Amino acid sequence: MKELILKVLAVALILTTSKLHAQEAPKAKTKSSARNEFVREYKSPVRVVWQSNGAEGTIKNTAQLLKEGNGQADLSSTALCVLESNAIEKPALLIDFGKEIHGGLQIVTGRWQNKKPIKVRVRFGESVSEAISDIGEKGGTNDHAMRDFIIELPWLGSIETGNTGFRFVRIDLLDENATLHLKEVRAISIYRDIPYLGSFKSSDERLNKIWQTGAYTVHLNMQEYLWDGIKRDRLVWVGDMHPEVATINAVFGYNEVVPKSLDLARDITPLPGWMNTISTYSMWWIILQKDWYMHNGDMAYLKQQQSYLQSLLRQMISKIDNNKEKLDGVRFLDWPSSEDKQAIHAGLQAMMVWSLSVGKELSILLKDEQTVKLCETALSELKKYVPTHNNSKQAAALMALSGLMSAESADKEVLSVGGTKNFSTFYGYYMLQAQAKARNYQGALNNIREFWGAMLNLGATTFWEDFNMEWKDNAARIDEIVPSGKKDVHGDYGAYCYVGHRHSLCHGWASGPTAWLTEHVLGIKVTAPGCKEITIKPNLADLEYAEGTFPTPFGKVWVKHTKKPDGSIETKVKAPQEVKIVKK
Repeated sequence: MKELILKVLAVALILTTSKLHAQEAPKAKTKSSARNEFVREYKSPVRVVWQSNGAEGTIKNTAQLLKEGNGQADLSSTALCVLESNAIEKPALLIDFGKEIHGGLQIVTGRWQNKKPIKVRVRFGESVSEAISDIGEKGGTNDHAMRDFIIELPWLGSIETGNTGFRFVRIDLLDENATLHLKEVRAISIYRDIPYLGSFKSSDERLNKIWQTGAYTVHLNMQEYLWDGIKRDRLVWVGDMHPEVATINAVFGYNEVVPKSLDLARDITPLPGWMNTISTYSMWWIILQKDWYMHNGDMAYLKQQQSYLQSLLRQMISKIDNNKEKLDGVRFLDWPSSEDKQAIHAGLQAMMVWSLSVGKELSILLKDEQTVKLCETALSELKKYVPTHNNSKQAAALMALSGLMSAESADKEVLSVGGTKNFSTFYGYYMLQAQAKARNYQGALNNIREFWGAMLNLGATTFWEDFNMEWKDNAARIDEIVPSGKKDVHGDYGAYCYVGHRHSLCHGWASGPTAWLTEHVLGIKVTAPGCKEITIKPNLADLEYAEGTFPTPFGKVWVKHTKKPDGSIETKVKAPQEVKIVKK
């Protein structure tokens, strides 16, 4: 009867506060201006991957395109790249900008005889195979961002086009009997010009590169809002934000893109809706509020979330029946686990425990005693029931992190079984976190090297939406034309919403190792709001040394850990005077 009364009260409060919230949504408090952060940087290609010459002389002087340009057409340029077509031969070339970027393309032209615009086809690709593919081929699309289209180029002028995530561009001359003079073809890289305040360097260069690649992946997705991917979906997915924000906290410190995106998710999701229609994504919003508060200590911002938080917590509590979660909306953890109903149920039960525990902590900070008591009662119910993890690494990780099962059992029974088999780029972060909770730091480091390192081996410069270790078998690199007999790791794989070339090769949710290495190898953990206290507890495992920096509102904390001959670790720390350092 007590539980029934609580649920009735909860539903009533949801309806009341959600109406009030819809009428007057608070604005985000910002500390930096996105308008001042964004830059447009022009980049020349680093190589010509391929060109279709057809008859001799169809394409001349491609080396011109690799020279540094200035974006200005002029009358003096003579050594231009020339593409000539006839009724049969229509030349094309494929260029590589060296790494994944977000933005578009600038094409600067020279002079030709008839002065008429010349028609070309432009194709962007995150891989070579995507850049040379057609729409509909191996999942290729123009969804979310145009990557395959036809434009006309002016005589003796310039044009800028495109807005997507890419590394490679193919240009086809489409007009017959035409001569196209190209002075420059440059990428327009659009990003926030912000410093990498955090850093990581260890005795293992592979881990160093993985840390940096994760940081760069998130950096590219810090556009007007915090996106999941720069090619697709280019949306604010709140679940994706959790590992992304962990990386931002470890690398960049405060940035307005985080509260701006959290507030967008709140404002476009009046209760009783779930953020992105997914119940767990609303739970990640709660957890993110605590993480953001711990790093920045902005109580005024946290108070702006109070009315929505109160209602959301009550809505979640109303979805408990007989100690079990009975969540509606889309029931989702990540794509690889999406067909395992038992794993999803176990994961949702764990997420309810985790997010309601965080909700209780936030309610204590906000001096909301009524909500604290509601959370306590709900948690007491939920913890009486422990579902089966069904050997799902996703479910076992969440159960370990929420305390529904011991981390040691989760690691031994599930997470360490088969190494990185059944890992995923999103929930791999929580698998690593659970292994750290079980103190299996060596196993976690091995998994990072193997799983995320395999993407680097295949030519990745950013981490992918999904990856399966079996994909690497007989696979060509993404920066080469797929040889006969090899697998196209981009076009031949993928499932659900990321089939083939639709697969995003720059997805912020895959950046988990960056945050993990900072937290567990450097051993930096924020233990008081606003980084006023940081606990240092390094875990070098097989590393000889690790050093790095960590951004706080007061400046950077620097640490260096060196393994001594007897196996003990020498730690050096430098920190702003406002930050209390606790060594363990």
